[in-house]
Amino acid sequence: MSEEKASRQRRIRSARAVIRHGRVAPVKGSRTVLGFIAAGLSVVLVATLSIAGIAFWDITRSANAGVALANDQKIPDIGAIEGGVNFLLVGSDSREGTDANVFDADPGSTLNDVNILLHISADHTNATVVSIPRDLVVRYPECPDADGDGYGGGGWTGPINGSLNEGGLPCVVLTVEELTGLSIPFAAMIQFNGVIEMANAVGGVEVCVAEPIEDEYTQTFLDAGMHTLSGLQALQFLRTRHGVGDGSDLGRISNQQVFLSSLVRKLKSAQTLTNPVALFGLAKAAISNMTLSNSLNSLDTMVSIAMALKDIPLENIVFVQYPGSTGGAGVYAGKVQPNQAEADALFAAILADQPIGLSGTTGNGSVADPEAEAKAAAAAEAAAKAAAKAAKASPTPSASSSSSATAAPATTPAPEVAVLPETVNGQTAGQYTCSAGRTLNEQ
Repeated sequence: MSEEKASRQRRIRSARAVIRHGRVAPVKGSRTVLGFIAAGLSVVLVATLSIAGIAFWDITRSANAGVALANDQKIPDIGAIEGGVNFLLVGSDSREGTDANVFDADPGSTLNDVNILLHISADHTNATVVSIPRDLVVRYPECPDADGDGYGGGGWTGPINGSLNEGGLPCVVLTVEELTGLSIPFAAMIQFNGVIEMANAVGGVEVCVAEPIEDEYTQTFLDAGMHTLSGLQALQFLRTRHGVGDGSDLGRISNQQVFLSSLVRKLKSAQTLTNPVALFGLAKAAISNMTLSNSLNSLDTMVSIAMALKDIPLENIVFVQYPGSTGGAGVYAGKVQPNQAEADALFAAILADQPIGLSGTTGNGSVADPEAEAKAAAAAEAAAKAAAKAAKASPTPSASSSSSATAAPATTPAPEVAVLPETVNGQTAGQYTCSAGRTLNEQ
């Protein structure tokens, strides 16, 4: 096959994906929103990777205290992974395992409608989570196909969510590496069906809704106020696009961060960390709903990454939306175009391992929680009580250990915070936000 013909076929495939992706959805569910169901599980994994890994580790270490056998092997002491971590979480829009009466028919192709990049700093003091819009127009690199052969990239562009269908998870990783300039050694793919299991495993997630959410496409109807969402209701909340902000996919990202920041706070709370049943349920739900890269398919690796995440303060876990705006022309009209200057600033900071600071808003899908100060104070009080209880339960350090502790280790200065431009949206896990609802009359 000539290169010209191969190039033409690639463009046809891309155009089909673009056109299909723009179809109007029936009420029972559109494929243009289904992929975002996976966003919940994807960013949930950022938080639960720590808890799931440590849960398995603790369970295994506890088993070692049982009946000793002649051929017992000592469980190694596992510490935090050395250096920084780049980890790509991909959400597939596959219909596998879903109820045909709830979701529309399988389109016969699989798109990566969710692409979330986790960066853990080399000193393990901060983490940045970048949500890449599914319709972001990017350059496709040369990717391996199912037979291991490559196809020519050569500057061909298209929405990023076609890369999974082109060459599987490896192609998504290569595409994001070219987009960001980062090396990504760890990756996982999650199907959206798992978000129900994860929401149930955690016992529901409390979200704040500032104005009513009304969305006939996803059957999401929530009054203003506080709601604890689990199962299908949580899934509907994560799917909604028409019912929040300006009805765009970019607005939906910030709305999802209302759910995800609340989930991270719950997962890192004492109520979850000290509950072995909850830990095991989260671990099982996470592992059961992931396809892992070979580099990640190891308990030691998962626990090592977990150890790097577990002590990062909520205010140092930053969710960022990849800088972009809706625009374009021709077949890419209405797709998300990169805001290159802002994107360059974001990834220069990540490459330099600087903590990220936000100066803009959370995005049009969310607003600040008016009760944020009171909620933060209550959370701090609960954490202090839990810490005091844990300290009381811990054995008193010996005199020798106390004397050795007097020699404090040398510390290195904290790296300078890279404050992003005001046009970059996001929030920290420590921020309390509410969904900016949108009624049917506003649509």
